Amino acid sequence: MLILKIRKMNRFYGGRLSSTPPVTKNLIIINVVMLLLAMLFQRMFNVNLNGVLGMFFFQSPLFKPWQIVTHMFMHGGLGHIFFNMYALWIFGKTLESVWGSKRFLIYYLATGLGAAFFHQLVNYIQFAPEIAALKGAYSVDRINYALLNEILQPGNQFYQFGRELMRPTVGASGAVYGVLLAFGMLFPNTPLYIMFIPIPIKAKWLVIGFGALELFLGITQSGGSIAHFAHLGGMIFGFFLIRYWNKFTQNFY
Repeated sequence: MLILKIRKMNRFYGGRLSSTPPVTKNLIIINVVMLLLAMLFQRMFNVNLNGVLGMFFFQSPLFKPWQIVTHMFMHGGLGHIFFNMYALWIFGKTLESVWGSKRFLIYYLATGLGAAFFHQLVNYIQFAPEIAALKGAYSVDRINYALLNEILQPGNQFYQFGRELMRPTVGASGAVYGVLLAFGMLFPNTPLYIMFIPIPIKAKWLVIGFGALELFLGITQSGGSIAHFAHLGGMIFGFFLIRYWNKFTQNFY
């Protein structure tokens, strides 16, 4: 998601966009610091922070409640964090300037949590047959041991499923997609320029295109390393939250 230019924003909001608002700035700082800490812990202590703070499927023995929040501040590498933070900076500073810091922070966290919920729900539906088969093959007392040991051995009938179940989800993408959705709803006709496309695309069409693409990829590439339904979940939760706010705020736009 590499947006090169947003026209007319400064005309609307003048000098307010000349500097990055506090919530957007601090979210970017926190995400960058957490990536650096993850690299440091891996190098110095051989500790995988993504395996501690990333979010596992809720029926995995590695799942912890705090992961629902902490996974939003972890990333899989420089490329992963660059695109997320660049999009957050481009769109987030505009939304925060319009909404104010408090509302923007609430929206960001709500869409991130909504993305996590949607991701867990889709995984629950997707994993239901494997979980039923797993419970039929192992006693309740041995399932967690089997997941951590036997099932992760190549050749086990549940090996592929076990790898999916034991792989953490990390990244701010769900919240960032929610931010993109909000920008498209508040400024639907703003022209956006995307790399390699010489003509501008209105924000509303970009949002619709990204939503349709995530739905298509989520259906056709289930089990991949990208949580497409988490992205879609962030957009869905963002849409309903904005609609709810708009009912009670006359000057919302």
